[in-house]
Amino acid sequence: MSKDLPQPQPNQSEEVDLGQLFKLIGNAFDRFFKFIGSIFNKLFLAFVWCVFFLKKHFIKFVIAGVVGIALGLLLEKTSEPVYKSYITVKQNYDTGENLYNAISYYNDLVAQGDISTLENVLGMKQDELSFIIDFEIESIISENQKLKVYDTYIKTLDSTVAATIDYESFLRNDKDYNHKYQQITIKAKQRNSFNAVFKKIIENINSNEYFKREQDKDLKELKDQALAISKSLIKSDTLLSVYQKAIIKSAENNNNSQARITIDNKDTGSSTKEFELYSKDLELREKLVEIERNIADKQHLIEITSSKQDSGSMDNGKEIFGKPLSIKRYYALILITLTFLILISLEFIKFLGRYKDKI
Repeated sequence: MSKDLPQPQPNQSEEVDLGQLFKLIGNAFDRFFKFIGSIFNKLFLAFVWCVFFLKKHFIKFVIAGVVGIALGLLLEKTSEPVYKSYITVKQNYDTGENLYNAISYYNDLVAQGDISTLENVLGMKQDELSFIIDFEIESIISENQKLKVYDTYIKTLDSTVAATIDYESFLRNDKDYNHKYQQITIKAKQRNSFNAVFKKIIENINSNEYFKREQDKDLKELKDQALAISKSLIKSDTLLSVYQKAIIKSAENNNNSQARITIDNKDTGSSTKEFELYSKDLELREKLVEIERNIADKQHLIEITSSKQDSGSMDNGKEIFGKPLSIKRYYALILITLTFLILISLEFIKFLGRYKDKI
């Protein structure tokens, strides 16, 4: 009877489903590779179009560059010379925001031609300020120094919080005025003694009442610490002298044999209280030197560390994206770029005209 039972048949629907699935996957890969190929094809066509576009208008670009150089030479010969000088300052307090705001304010006064107000703010004569064109300020910090600042900052945070802050986000939130060293630049129409202006800018920051109060509190605290350490050193020296005398006396009483005494009447093995006292004395002296250095730093809220070209050096160059260029190269690049934009705009208008005819 078992032979009469129906035998199981293969599931044809499952075979059809698997076949369709593989077909769909194959079609998806085929469309994907065609899409990638079309992108490369269009990029190649765009590259070819650019090459022929530049070849077609090459003479025009050359003419634009020559005209730009000629214009730069003409302006260099006829325009009024510009002189600049700069100083590097060190901030011993968080004066950066105040300093940047002050420089911005001076620039606004110069831009408005309000030299009389600038004269009152800086406490200088008008004829010493009328030649100024511009004030600039920027931080002086290298990439390696930024990495060190970032590493120091991360170490001050909880490990959970530190894990959420990467270097890029740190840079986005980092302010230029927070950096210790800043460079202030003055541009003027004529050579003059720039140091007088620089000193007035620094004096205005050093006379800030809030920072002066903070300075007084810091100096008092540091001087109190130095006094306490000095007193401790005197006691340490006295105790060390007494201890040395006790060792010498003990050695004499024991017929110059090795002697060991302990101040607290306990056996300290091979260690000696003399060495401990000496080490503590050395540690206190190092701490005192560090405090005295801090006191010297805190004497000024902000101070000039270097000054360049007191009478100013000629500066008729230009900048593009922070890169300095000579005036000839600057105008040549400007005219070439302008020519390119005009020609590409004309080509685009022609393309729209052809596309409009097909509609």
